[in-house]
Amino acid sequence: MKVLDDATLQDCLDNALDFQNITPYPWMRISDFIRPELFPQLCAQLPPLELFENHVGRTRAHGQKSHDRLALQYRPSLDAQLSPLWRQFIAELHSPAYLGFWRTMLGLRPRSPVILTMHWHYAPAGASVSPHTDARRKIGSHIFYCNTTDDWEESWGGQTLVLADDSGRWPRHSAPDFSDLREVGASRVLDNQSFLFAQTDHSWHAVKALSCPPGAYRKVFIVVANRLSGQVLWRRIRGKDADGYRLAGGDRREPSRSSGSY
Repeated sequence: MKVLDDATLQDCLDNALDFQNITPYPWMRISDFIRPELFPQLCAQLPPLELFENHVGRTRAHGQKSHDRLALQYRPSLDAQLSPLWRQFIAELHSPAYLGFWRTMLGLRPRSPVILTMHWHYAPAGASVSPHTDARRKIGSHIFYCNTTDDWEESWGGQTLVLADDSGRWPRHSAPDFSDLREVGASRVLDNQSFLFAQTDHSWHAVKALSCPPGAYRKVFIVVANRLSGQVLWRRIRGKDADGYRLAGGDRREPSRSSGSY
């Protein structure tokens, strides 16, 4: 059974030019990118906590605050521990149709290389994501929010914020506070929402501290589109994905002080 909703995908493609012209950088809230009848099943079949690495308190580059969460990187070796529905979802995300979706949305050439990486993040009470932009090898992110009204309340937060540097004061390798940037928009987090944005030198985004009770988690599955940069090619030669994780599994990411979208 197909997981992605063809009508929603086509609707996004029909609005690709509008997406590309959004300021301060292209971003889009999307409802029902996953077929609505399958979304609750995906949420119920998320990977268990014991598979995740603890990234709480990790040092980040440029003086940025720690982006606290539990993290799990997708690798083919993980398939045996995923449900059939998740394996189908991930297979569709690697399909020519979804790669073509990225090329159209970003205005790339039909055969431009798009290298995908994917990961799950579970963020606990009090966790936040300080304002940042992503690595230059990344050309965009598609964040799938995996909470429902059964386990999350909108008032607890978790929205990805779109931020603008109106003053032009902050270079990408810096650590502005929330008060230094203007909030332009925000994602929605409940019941089959996703959030697409293009990576630019000024694609500032963040998540404010979560106010959920202990034991609750903001759960997201993130697809990152990467260009075929020298770094990505070198990692591939060494048997690693674009984020630096070994494709065969069993090994943590190579040392780095910055990562991911949220």
